[in-house]
Amino acid sequence: MNIQVLPDNKLSSVDPLKSYNNVEKKEVELILVKDRNGVQYTNSSIIAASSATESAEEAERETWGKKIDFLLSVIGFAVDLANVWRFPYLCYKNGGGAFLIPYILFLLIAGMPLFYMELALGQYNREGAATVWKICPVFKGVGYTVILIALYVGFYYNVIIAWSLFYLYSSFTLELPWQHCGNVWNSPNCTDPKVLSGSLLKNGSSYSKYKITPAAEFYERAVLHLHESKGIQDLGVPQLRLVACLVVVVFILYFSLWKGVKSSGKVVYITATMPYVVLFVLLIRGITLPGAMDGIRAYLHIDFKQLKNPKVWTEAATQIFYSLGAGFGVLIAFSSYNKFDNNCYRDALLTSSINCVTSFFSGFAIFSVLGYMAQKHGVNIKDVATEGAGLVFIIYPEAISTLPGSTFWAIVFFIMLLTLGIDSSMGGMEAVITGLSDDFKFLKRNRKLFTFATAFGTFLFALICITNGGIYVLTLLDTHAAGTAILFGVLVEAVGVSWFYGVDRFSDDIEHMMGFKPGLYWRLCWKFVSPVFLLFVVIASIVNSSDLKYDEYTFPKWSNYVGWGIALSSILLVPFYAIYKCCTVKADTLKQRIAYCITPEHEYHLVAEGKIRQFELNHWLSI
Repeated sequence: MNIQVLPDNKLSSVDPLKSYNNVEKKEVELILVKDRNGVQYTNSSIIAASSATESAEEAERETWGKKIDFLLSVIGFAVDLANVWRFPYLCYKNGGGAFLIPYILFLLIAGMPLFYMELALGQYNREGAATVWKICPVFKGVGYTVILIALYVGFYYNVIIAWSLFYLYSSFTLELPWQHCGNVWNSPNCTDPKVLSGSLLKNGSSYSKYKITPAAEFYERAVLHLHESKGIQDLGVPQLRLVACLVVVVFILYFSLWKGVKSSGKVVYITATMPYVVLFVLLIRGITLPGAMDGIRAYLHIDFKQLKNPKVWTEAATQIFYSLGAGFGVLIAFSSYNKFDNNCYRDALLTSSINCVTSFFSGFAIFSVLGYMAQKHGVNIKDVATEGAGLVFIIYPEAISTLPGSTFWAIVFFIMLLTLGIDSSMGGMEAVITGLSDDFKFLKRNRKLFTFATAFGTFLFALICITNGGIYVLTLLDTHAAGTAILFGVLVEAVGVSWFYGVDRFSDDIEHMMGFKPGLYWRLCWKFVSPVFLLFVVIASIVNSSDLKYDEYTFPKWSNYVGWGIALSSILLVPFYAIYKCCTVKADTLKQRIAYCITPEHEYHLVAEGKIRQFELNHWLSI
């Protein structure tokens, strides 16, 4: 005799087990434990209470020590370097305060719904990015896609953290090394900023584009050794000083993650809060500088005419997506360690809002200093305003070097960059570790060894990014590894959850966890708005793609093919796994085979009985 769970009972395969005293309920308890491990029905033989307890303990999942550990981990992951080096410049360039209109709009109709969806998905199923797709097995390839992308990002993101560490180390001097020319790494063309700014007034060139200032030469010649490379085809060997910094970064990541969320949840008390302290200190110092108000006014100026430009809307959509960090498997991994009845709805609203407010707030700290730089050199704000590495490794350090107590301000600033990078990298690595260890149980049993292997693997691949021409490899990976590929992955994820698993079923899961269903607004966004938004962003990323460039260097054609090859290596996991799943599943008919591929695993017994779920029109349109 086989015991089966009836579909109308709506029992969760991940609901916390409770103690039962009679024989019949012990059997049901065993069924639920088996179901959590992918088995839908079992023999009805009665087992001893001790055996049932052992089975439940094996299925028990680690949880966060405290709720604040989870919140700080999510905030620490979402608030990264891009909040400082990209958003302020995008806001300034695209109409200032007017840019906030499309930015907030996309936050409300797509960013928050996707953020909420991933937190709920991970918390209910209590699985990583791959095995969470037991809700619709044919989409499991999406999980492998985001895991691979998270791994790719780790290859180069850790290098940027290593640069920050190198700058931090170099700051422990009485005179900052990028303050003057005359160092061993400087070229004969190195020019004092005071002299250079005078020539700018004559030819109208942008100050931020000059590569012969002491700060620019320190970055490109002392840190990158870019002058020793002719291009991506001429990489050279890894630089020992950056290798040492990278080793330190990898060790920090390993010892932060080796014990799971119990250890990483404590590290974020420092890494997630420190940037806010430093940003506040930098803002207070910045607004006291001459010209600071000019910079802030330029940051906040409102130009509604910019909203007529489609590129402004595209950049707002792209920025809100990357800023929140949906699609990297991190939110699913983090929320999978929550308690089953945790209010992830409130968490989603809180953490996504904090992330966006941080981006806006950081602009004041950045542009107050840029205003000071512009006044000091007698140029316009647009001549010193820039984004990316040029902002945080050239322009801002140069501004700091002119302040009284420059050593202190440099140390404080690069500690902020270091902590911003560390907890974001921790999130990406946790997505890989949780995603694969939930899929392959022997990895979970050897968590420490697997964490070390993952950290060491990212270290080995990152070595290519700290060669003389490593910045070219980093640019290639940054453009293609986590570009269109991650957008495609999240698009398929949204379609899989909303249309195949079903918004109605997903809403029932949330009600089972928290006691209330998502409102009509959220269901409409999940079903229609978010997929359309993601499709728009995917198309825009493809249309706006161009040949790779780094400043004035244009990459050879073959490197563009390599870049798209890297992107396809993760994208193709989605169709490849779908084909594999549909071809290997055991079924008597084609209809049954399809049903096995798209039916949640805990309902496989219904397929076996011939009660195949029908996708009628009312199901597809239900919200």
